[in-house]
Amino acid sequence: MHTSNRPAQRLLWAQTALNDPALALESASADASFRSYWRGCSDGRTWIVMDAPPDKEDILPWLQMAKRLTDAGLNAPFVHGVDADNGFVLMSDLGTRLFLPELTDESVDGLYSQALDALLRMQTRVPSTDLPAYDEARLVAEMELMPTWFFQRHLGFNPECEQWDIIESAFRALVNNANRQTACFVHRDYHSRNLLISGSGDPGILDFQDAVHGPMTYDLVSILRDCYIAWPEARVQGWV
Repeated sequence: MHTSNRPAQRLLWAQTALNDPALALESASADASFRSYWRGCSDGRTWIVMDAPPDKEDILPWLQMAKRLTDAGLNAPFVHGVDADNGFVLMSDLGTRLFLPELTDESVDGLYSQALDALLRMQTRVPSTDLPAYDEARLVAEMELMPTWFFQRHLGFNPECEQWDIIESAFRALVNNANRQTACFVHRDYHSRNLLISGSGDPGILDFQDAVHGPMTYDLVSILRDCYIAWPEARVQGWV
């Protein structure tokens, strides 16, 4: 499929899937990949179309994870139609109210309570033993992004041998801790920009396609030590 024809192809597919030739689509969001999301209204209900160009994105992991989450009763997008060959997915619309812009000193306890309840259900109800293991090789590869990008690329700082020893000993302590933990379903990006406020109090969950089988505290740290917002230590420990 030619990229220049993509908008027309996407719209025609969505109109056909919903049996609504009057359907129009507008941009809903885009993430850090080649996927994009489009919102349309049909018969009084809004829908989301995911557009994942098949030469750049494999939608199978996303579809598999979405089914695992919805099968476990979690509030992930429910898939209503798929064109895997062309990379189109029609799904339920979880809304537009991300956690991040609505987190305040007054709202955070309630919202985080919902998020932690959902996390517990995710860890105890979603099967994960067949997913890639969040093992030492994966953990170390991701931790090495810190000295490579933060120290060297952004700060222009190149650690000396003794400093590398300190960094590597810290990595080793983290890996050993992770390996001692009970392993479960790990979302890997469970934070305030991937959770949506819902009327039911059950947060909408996004960006789950890279889930793995790994340490049970990973997602807890991801939301409570959120890279987009920080909270006083006492509150964080209270939530833990």
